[in-house]
Amino acid sequence: MISSGQNGKHNGDGQSTAAIASLRSQLVRAETPRSVAVMPATSLGARLLRIPLLWKLVGANGILVVAAVLIALTAHHSTLVFASTLIVSVVLNHYLVRLALEPLKDLESTASRVWRGDLEARVVPSSVADRDMIRVGSTLNLLLDGLVADRSRMRLLAAQVINAQDAERARVARELHDGTAQTLAAAMLQLSAVARHAHSPDAEESLTELRSLVASALEEIRSLSHTIHPRVLDDLGLVSALEWLARQTRQEGVLDVEVEAERGAEDIPSAAASVLYRVAQESVRNVMQHARARHVRIVLTTANDVVTLSVIDDGNGFDVRSAEARRPGMGLFSIRERVSLVNGTVDVQSVPGRGSRVIATIPLSSLRAS
Repeated sequence: MISSGQNGKHNGDGQSTAAIASLRSQLVRAETPRSVAVMPATSLGARLLRIPLLWKLVGANGILVVAAVLIALTAHHSTLVFASTLIVSVVLNHYLVRLALEPLKDLESTASRVWRGDLEARVVPSSVADRDMIRVGSTLNLLLDGLVADRSRMRLLAAQVINAQDAERARVARELHDGTAQTLAAAMLQLSAVARHAHSPDAEESLTELRSLVASALEEIRSLSHTIHPRVLDDLGLVSALEWLARQTRQEGVLDVEVEAERGAEDIPSAAASVLYRVAQESVRNVMQHARARHVRIVLTTANDVVTLSVIDDGNGFDVRSAEARRPGMGLFSIRERVSLVNGTVDVQSVPGRGSRVIATIPLSSLRAS
């Protein structure tokens, strides 16, 4: 295991633009209604299957009654005829009801797939569905098309908000580092020069104390600048940025943070590097605020053109489902949205009393292609 930096400038603006363009194309496709295929009803059998269930039952029973009456008029055992007709009617009704309700299984299957997160699921037209059942399936498909379109709009909006936030973070960080920090540094030099020419011991002491305050403010400004948007992420890459995050957290004396990076983890596209750094930063912040942990491991691995970041703590853990239902918050939502913008996934694993693990996985092939 090694921990090393990556040279090169961060080109996140281009990657962000590509991500937003990809989301726009997805939105256009989602807003284009999918045509609901209808089975051709050209044969007599197909037309009969399109008849609503009520009329199927009325027609079948009517035919049976007419046939039973005709047979009874010509036969001597009318009781046997009517009993046989009743049995045939029950069997036929059972068959027709089962045949008519068979498409409900497709509706149930589609709803189940959507519940599990497969928004591409659609009701497949059935050859035995009547007109009412076909209308229900078509309506459900239209609702799902609308849901996908709305979700694409939300993702596009989230992408624009997150990228605007990142751009503003970078601007503020530059202003703090190149403007305010430089001004404070110049003030320190001036105070040092004035202190050397001070004739009064009291004045020299006051100037020294003032210089110490300015130095403290300068250090806080630089730390805030790196927290908002670490320049090391632009200059040296993700591994060095994670090491800086771990070092800053250790200096606060709250957590012992360790970074483990596999060889080759330096060669990560800037868009993925920016997203993974934010995942690590937000996860460490959550551990500091809620987990009561003493040790955190940040593990960065790459395999099969997929990069995985795991943040593992030894805190008190929590029940993931109940926690998200009780307090959804914006932290986890922001993490999931950021990772989804680069076609990645986030998995949160935790057991009460056994710590927690946040795993972000991003495929690199699509990012390198863009």
